[in-house]
Amino acid sequence: MARQQPPPWVHAAVLLCLLCLSGAIEIPMDLSQPPTITKQSVKDHIVDPRDNILIECEAKGNPAPSFHWTRNSRYFNIAKDPRVSMRRRSGTLVIDFRSGGRPEEYEGEYQCFARNKYGTALSNRIRLQVSKSPLWPKENLDPVVVQEGAPLTLQCNPPPGLPSPVIFWMSSSMEPITQDKRVSQGHNGDLYFSNVMLQDMQTDYSCNARFHFTHTIQQKNAFTLKVLTNNPYNDSSLRNHPDMYSARGVAERTPSFMYPQGTASSQMVLRGMDLLLECIASGVPTPDIAWYKKGGDLPSDKAKFENFNKALRITNVSEEDSGEYFCLASNKMGSTRHTISVRVKAAPYWLDEPKNLILAPGEDGRLVCRANGNPKPTVQWMINGEPLQSAPPNPNREVAGDTIIFRDTQISSRAVYQCNTSNEHGYLLANAFVSVLDVPPRMLSPRNQLIRVILYNRTRLDCPFFGSPIPTLRWFKNGQGSNLDGGNYHVYENGSLEIKMIRKEDQGIYTCVATNILGKAENQVRLEVKDPTRIFRMPEDQVAKRGTTVQLECRVKHDPSLKLTVSWLKDDEPLYIGNRMKKEDDSLTIFGVAERDQGSYTCVASTELDQDLAKAYLTVLGRPDRPRDLELTDLAERSVRLTWIPGDDNNSPITDYVVQFEEDQFQPGVWHDHSKFPGSVNSAVLQLSPYVNYQFRVIAINEVGSSHPSLPSERYRTSGAPPESNPADVKGEGTRKNNMEITWTPMNATSAFGPNLRYIVKWRRRETRESWNNVTVWGSRYVVGQTPVYVPYEIRVQAENDFGKGPEPDTVIGYSGEDYPRAAPTDVKIRVLNSTAISLQWNRVYPDTVQGQLREYRAYYWRESSLLKNLWVSQKRQQASFPGDRPRGVVSRLFPYSNYKLEMVVVNGRGDGPRSETKEFTTPEGVPSAPRRFRVRQPNLETISLEWDHPEHPNGILIGYTLKYVAFNGTKLGKQIVENFSPNQTKFTMQRADPVSRYRFTLSARTQVGSGEAVTEESPAPPNEAYTNNQADIATQGWFIGLMCAIALLVLILLIVCFIKRSRGGKYPVREKKDVPLGPEDPKEEDGSFDYSDEDNKPLQGSQTSLDGTIKQQESDDSLVDYGEGGEGQFNEDGSFIGQYTVKKDKEETEGNESSEATSPVNAIYSLA
Repeated sequence: MARQQPPPWVHAAVLLCLLCLSGAIEIPMDLSQPPTITKQSVKDHIVDPRDNILIECEAKGNPAPSFHWTRNSRYFNIAKDPRVSMRRRSGTLVIDFRSGGRPEEYEGEYQCFARNKYGTALSNRIRLQVSKSPLWPKENLDPVVVQEGAPLTLQCNPPPGLPSPVIFWMSSSMEPITQDKRVSQGHNGDLYFSNVMLQDMQTDYSCNARFHFTHTIQQKNAFTLKVLTNNPYNDSSLRNHPDMYSARGVAERTPSFMYPQGTASSQMVLRGMDLLLECIASGVPTPDIAWYKKGGDLPSDKAKFENFNKALRITNVSEEDSGEYFCLASNKMGSTRHTISVRVKAAPYWLDEPKNLILAPGEDGRLVCRANGNPKPTVQWMINGEPLQSAPPNPNREVAGDTIIFRDTQISSRAVYQCNTSNEHGYLLANAFVSVLDVPPRMLSPRNQLIRVILYNRTRLDCPFFGSPIPTLRWFKNGQGSNLDGGNYHVYENGSLEIKMIRKEDQGIYTCVATNILGKAENQVRLEVKDPTRIFRMPEDQVAKRGTTVQLECRVKHDPSLKLTVSWLKDDEPLYIGNRMKKEDDSLTIFGVAERDQGSYTCVASTELDQDLAKAYLTVLGRPDRPRDLELTDLAERSVRLTWIPGDDNNSPITDYVVQFEEDQFQPGVWHDHSKFPGSVNSAVLQLSPYVNYQFRVIAINEVGSSHPSLPSERYRTSGAPPESNPADVKGEGTRKNNMEITWTPMNATSAFGPNLRYIVKWRRRETRESWNNVTVWGSRYVVGQTPVYVPYEIRVQAENDFGKGPEPDTVIGYSGEDYPRAAPTDVKIRVLNSTAISLQWNRVYPDTVQGQLREYRAYYWRESSLLKNLWVSQKRQQASFPGDRPRGVVSRLFPYSNYKLEMVVVNGRGDGPRSETKEFTTPEGVPSAPRRFRVRQPNLETISLEWDHPEHPNGILIGYTLKYVAFNGTKLGKQIVENFSPNQTKFTMQRADPVSRYRFTLSARTQVGSGEAVTEESPAPPNEAYTNNQADIATQGWFIGLMCAIALLVLILLIVCFIKRSRGGKYPVREKKDVPLGPEDPKEEDGSFDYSDEDNKPLQGSQTSLDGTIKQQESDDSLVDYGEGGEGQFNEDGSFIGQYTVKKDKEETEGNESSEATSPVNAIYSLA
């Protein structure tokens, strides 16, 4: 578990930002100004010959600058070359080869000039080179002959490319050459062998060069090695031998250097570059290399070792890295050393780079151009691209070495000055213009910006401004009169206000005011201070077994006004959350951890202003990888050495190795454990058996589990021999009363010791001492027939193969087959112990009547009947066993109050003997079992009803029931009440003392012996309690109140709609005289119908609209009287019908459906549709 530190680039960025605060003030682009180069190609510009050439040059200025180029210090006329063009509003050159041409023709040194009426700015001198990837010269390489143990260098000599190619060695079949401290590639591309071994002949060696721009690889013809040796047998098992060289007969020798040669050399490096020192040594055994610096230590922050310690790299070299370094090569035969003298030179580097100078008329100023280097660089000044010496004299300008001083500057002094500083290792070119302006102060940033910052951080408030003369800038907070500078505040030249440590009280409105002699300008910035984001519970390092679940915590505290985002990194890369992972706000859970989940996990808690990191490492313990490369050495008749290379232990140390073997004669394909070895070894001597065709494999074991078996070794067969042991587990037992079966465990492949394994079986009766009977058997059993009943035999089984017999076998006693016993136990006596158990006693049988081995005495008993009337009982026979030759025993688990019968037999290996005479006995009363189906009901709030059934096993005469109950409310208990009932009562109703409490009931049945097993039940929760609570809860819920209001509003709307509909509907023709009958001229009046709907929603004549929107045929043409005129119908003064009406229908239809359709809300809604 660790809180992650910000990466180094963050500190660098902060430093760079602080440096930029003190930089020169920029002129706004709407003001006149000389040109400034903004983009240009690198000094050494290497291009791909297959692409068009681009040489970049961009500049800004007002007016916009024009561009021209020089090539090799001469004017480059672009218009004369059709392949060359210049981008619009830019000086970038484009050389197009789509229509032909050779890029090499355009190599040279280019320089860009950007000019407007106020001056000329220059780019660096850009050296254009075309990338080259020349072909390898063809050559025939003879085999390289070398003595084993001698050093060897295979030279690469790649063709010179631009840039230099990347060199690597492979075989001609494109297999990489394995490198180690004995065989490695030098920085120059050569392949060095500190000493050659016979195994180096197994491949050839080809040098390959990869060219960057063309993305091509060129392969040199391969070297083949011929190694002369005193020991031509390439025993691969000797590669890891501690004394490998002497074992192969290679003479040992002291180290000597192959590169660099001699005892001393020197090397020059430029400041800021990487220093690479290399020492490659030969020797037997292979030497180790160590590095030292004379008179001091190696710079630990910049030094690192490469190429198996043969190279020392020091990055970003400075002058203090010069001195003497030496490498020490050593082995057990001695040591030697080589001294390298390092000189550090330096191309020019800036101490004080000239900056643009903005002056008001009459002001003084200076341009400074200071640089350092080794050797000391020279300084040359130019103006508008021309040497300053050739410029017209200016009385207001004075040159003093690396400084130009301007006094009483006027508008005519505007120009661009160039400073060129150079030595033999390079040059620096800088442009700096002098601009003379008269401008009142102006603010360059948006007004009233909001800046949010994190508590205790360093921050800056920007206030970019411009004016000439350069305005004076002051900062104020919350309108206060005191200028902010000093202490916790610092104002930079460009107008930025730095607050070194933000506090809560720093929140507020900040005003910056820029003032010069021409006026003033101001701007405001509002600063808000936020709490920092902090991980207060960080993920912790964990070790987990594969397949388990891991949870990494990450709990964060942050400012609530900022949006928090929590993300995770694995090994510093964004973590993909798959289906095995679950990301929550405060944790990351990984299910079924696998090996690929191992690594560092970083919790990143970030807002738009800050972030906090916490890292933990997850170590996954897995089963070890399988061992590999099994080898058999030291082959002997009865032993062999097995060597293997351990697999990865997957973070859990290997504790054991299990060696298994398989043979192809007796059980082909079946693997057996041979031996087990500690996890610290990888070689072991295995003891073998004769005449076995062995094949071995190895399994590694750690705390997590076992590896997969290794691939099998090669086979090894041992020579044969007579057996050294005989079969085990020899037994003689009868399967019938007149035989004896002799069996044994067959010997396995490692015990056979030879072909045609067989067994010599011998037997004779033990008492008679008769001569031995014998037979040769190929299996694992033999049956002797016609034997007496259960007599002892002496048995011997001896192993034999084609090489001879095994040792004399041991004698084993076996028995022939048994017959059923001839006698039964006598004088059986029974004593009742309690209601469920009896004691038995009997006379044992004589041994000669057993006719076998006496196993046990056995009692058979069954329940004849119960003493209770009309109670059905099962008469299933049961048994009780009494092992051995004993005269007594106990039978338990009987039913009380029952009649039983019992018989006894003696049992041997064959079975039961004859039964004894039947005995009868009776068990006394016992306690009953629990009452069945005990039910508690609560029909209402005042009573509780109890019901039960009689016990399944009364075990006697029931005399009643006992009920105990107690009231409880939560953890509070009331007083227990006891009720006794008659044996025939199976119901009970009780009155509740209160409607809140519940009751716990315990019921048991009784006999004369006592109370039996009890059953317990509880009353249900009172229904009114749950209902009342639920009603109270619902009635106070906001959603319920809202729902009720919505329903009430809907009903009100429906009533209003009904009223409106009834007010404007139901029209009929109004006559001057009410007694005039309806005339036939109106078709609506002919059928007695009238308009009771809107004109747009009229139903078909003679039909009626039903509730479901269908059209129903009218059953009769009703008159107006049929709609209630003679009954309850009433008319308004305008003749509209306002009474409730009913469609006249047959009696059968109208029964049960007398409600009015017109007043139904559903009909009202439908009529609106």
